[in-house]
Amino acid sequence: MSTTTLGIIGTGMVGAGAARRAVDAGLHVVLGNSRGPGTLDELVARLGPRARAATPAEVARAAEVVLAAVPLKARELLPREDLVGRIVIDPMNYAPSSAWNLPELDGNALTSSELVQRDLPGARVVKALHNIGPKQLLELFRPAGAPDRTALPVSGDDTGAKKEVAALLDVLGFDTVDLGPLAESWRSEPNTPLYAFPYVGSPPAGLAVPELVAWVQQAPGTPVSAARVEELAAATVRGPAGFRMD
Repeated sequence: MSTTTLGIIGTGMVGAGAARRAVDAGLHVVLGNSRGPGTLDELVARLGPRARAATPAEVARAAEVVLAAVPLKARELLPREDLVGRIVIDPMNYAPSSAWNLPELDGNALTSSELVQRDLPGARVVKALHNIGPKQLLELFRPAGAPDRTALPVSGDDTGAKKEVAALLDVLGFDTVDLGPLAESWRSEPNTPLYAFPYVGSPPAGLAVPELVAWVQQAPGTPVSAARVEELAAATVRGPAGFRMD
């Protein structure tokens, strides 16, 4: 793997969790958010000497692989010019609501990652780290060859970019399953059997949506093999896009 520094734009649960796993795996991380580097002092201190803060544009210029850990509706704030030529890992998921939705995604004209790729011309977008929670990411990593090593799906139009992301995820402690181009990334999006629940098991019955989300965020990780990922992806039937919170 050529990546020794991972750029992360967005420092919520997903970005901070990925940063922790990357630092623990021996990588350097450069972190940025919309509020400025000064707001990241505490997080950088917790992560240790392999982490530093920067602006989003500086993050894009400092790393060949950048995790865009922002809400989908904030994608247009990403430093698109600085991301040209970069591999952009897209963990964003579509969460429509009564106040915000995207007709192209509602009608399945595009996957959310195809939309991200369209909005980041010149970047090489790879869908990954979108269907597993930060807690499970920090629990399920295993050394290569471990019998209980967990696999994660990746999708992308650029074969070289997918190989680089797969190599990164291998360093982080995970196998990968290539689901094909971004047009096929719906197979691991919300409302599919491959989204979240294989990595946490079955939730208690009768939970309201906010309770279900909270349960998933705190549930212990459950290992998922590459064969199981392939099985679930192949059996998935495309339905309505997005996960509604309201």
